[in-house]
Amino acid sequence: MTKLARKRIIIALGIVALLAGGGFGVRHFFFAKPKVTYVTASASRMDIEESVLASGILKAFKTVAVGAQVSGQLKTLHVALGDRVKKGQLVAEIDSVTQLNSLKDAEAQVENLRAQKRSSQALLKQYALAWQRQSQMASQDAASHADLESAQASLDSTRHTIASLDAQIKKAIIAVDTAKANLGYTQISAPMDGTVISIDTDEGQTVVSTQSATTIITLATLDTITVKAKISEADVMRVKPGLTTYFTLLGDADTRYYSKLRAIEPGPVSSSTSSTTTSSSSSSTSSSAVYYYGLFEVPNPDNKLRVSMTAQVSIVLNEAKHALCIPTSALGDKLKDGRYTVRVLKNDAPDTRTIRVGINNSVYAQVLEGLREGDKVVVGDSTSVPATTTSQHPGPPPGGRR
Repeated sequence: MTKLARKRIIIALGIVALLAGGGFGVRHFFFAKPKVTYVTASASRMDIEESVLASGILKAFKTVAVGAQVSGQLKTLHVALGDRVKKGQLVAEIDSVTQLNSLKDAEAQVENLRAQKRSSQALLKQYALAWQRQSQMASQDAASHADLESAQASLDSTRHTIASLDAQIKKAIIAVDTAKANLGYTQISAPMDGTVISIDTDEGQTVVSTQSATTIITLATLDTITVKAKISEADVMRVKPGLTTYFTLLGDADTRYYSKLRAIEPGPVSSSTSSTTTSSSSSSTSSSAVYYYGLFEVPNPDNKLRVSMTAQVSIVLNEAKHALCIPTSALGDKLKDGRYTVRVLKNDAPDTRTIRVGINNSVYAQVLEGLREGDKVVVGDSTSVPATTTSQHPGPPPGGRR
């Protein structure tokens, strides 16, 4: 073999070796099975609760619309918006000229009827004497029976007239009492202790109360606030009076106001969310959300809580303190006995375990048995991330207590 032939053989063998090494590298870097990475969370202790969320509105514990029972011009308003008033305090006055004249007229009618009665009583006395004379004369055949009957008729008629006048006097006295009451209605007093939350009629405005009482001001008891929480029909079966409730306000999300659920209104409050009508046939479908008001009270001594504020209400169904918890995303299949499977990372490999859970609020689940504090449960792995996206590993579960 010549020197040139040997050189060509060496070059060919080098090319073959280079191609074999390149193929191995391509297979190793591009076709090798990627290593699975796991996202874990530690089983830790925290306060956990299961609650029903509801939107609520703040109402005064008691509200009274103070109105006018008589017509007339609002002459004087003695209170301003936000004033605190006591029961019986004068809050407004209506021009009383018409009611005062009605009272004088009713009193004059009583006096007129009483005068008519006195006149009839005088006639009754005269007719009684005349009847006695006619009766004596008739017994002696000195007068006709017609004269006696005429005297008897006059006597009876006068007695009936007096009886009629007595009834009319009673009616007139009632009219006087009514006129006095109407005159008293021109002085409007507070029916309870409270705060003026609205002024519905201004000074100088004419009040007309022909059919219903016109509202002058609205009083409310603000030392106690009633919260009306709208509970959906999906949750109303799980709540009952006596459960612990709390709420926060939009302007103060860090402060919780606690109470106990007092009652659930039996009648629903419906609000339509959507409606769809099918024109191809006579059928139509509609979807509506049905809610029921849950009621509870909270003290409001400093009047910090105001009427019509919006509240985020939580009704606590179950709670546990310092409970061992894991994220609900770590729960696997639910078994027939109610237990769940979870994967626990041990020596960089997942180990499947069976646990029993208690409270589950869809964020965290209470572990009653099957795990120990500090165990790392798998909440996800790299195989569930699409190849076109970049895997991001979330940090540990949020701290704090629920």
